[in-house]
Amino acid sequence: MKYLLLLFTLVSFTLHSETYHFASINYLTEQEVGRIVLTEVYQQLGINIVITPLPGKRAQHTTAKGSNDGEIMRIYSYGYETHSTTRVPTPYYFLETMVFTKKGSSIKINNPSDLAKYQVVKVRGVKHTENITRGFENVTDTDNTAQMFKLVQAGLADIAITNRMDGLVVLKSLGITNIVAHKKSLDRLPLYHYIRKDHVKLIKRVNDKLQELSQNGGLDEIISRAEHEVFTRKLSTDH
Repeated sequence: MKYLLLLFTLVSFTLHSETYHFASINYLTEQEVGRIVLTEVYQQLGINIVITPLPGKRAQHTTAKGSNDGEIMRIYSYGYETHSTTRVPTPYYFLETMVFTKKGSSIKINNPSDLAKYQVVKVRGVKHTENITRGFENVTDTDNTAQMFKLVQAGLADIAITNRMDGLVVLKSLGITNIVAHKKSLDRLPLYHYIRKDHVKLIKRVNDKLQELSQNGGLDEIISRAEHEVFTRKLSTDH
């Protein structure tokens, strides 16, 4: 009897101490929201996760070579490039690829090809902006969104491109009022969680949970809380 009790205790401890390690892209607002949302999703599954924010290219590199268990949030095309991972089929967030220019600018961007006429800045390693500017020679990479906007403000670039929400939050936190988002985004993309391929059972468990939360409204509630937390924090601490 004592042996069975000890065995049950050890099994319970093992289950509750299950931990996975994921990468995220540092400094991006949508990724900060994703870190909160996915942590909650995994908590509901009784699983602990550790998320390490990294520059975009480094996050992909460490994931591709198997140094972690996946990435928390990437667009669909990421799966074609990172063969060590499997895309969790149910998306859990989205982003809008948005053009930002100085207020009063005569710049008009109706489609991605129009970007080739101007000096463009983007954050290094972010897939949706990499994809939309691929082949252009007029694009400069920056380390973060704030750096990108400061280049536009200083007249060293014409256009900044990032996720709409990320751009608006960072502009407000910096107190920059002379840079604005265009009315129409260049693209709207669902965002997915990627898990290393050998975690077959985990992929199914997470997808089933995301489907359940999507259908019962729970995911919307988690996202709303996460957005509020991130926006409040960024607007009170960023400079």
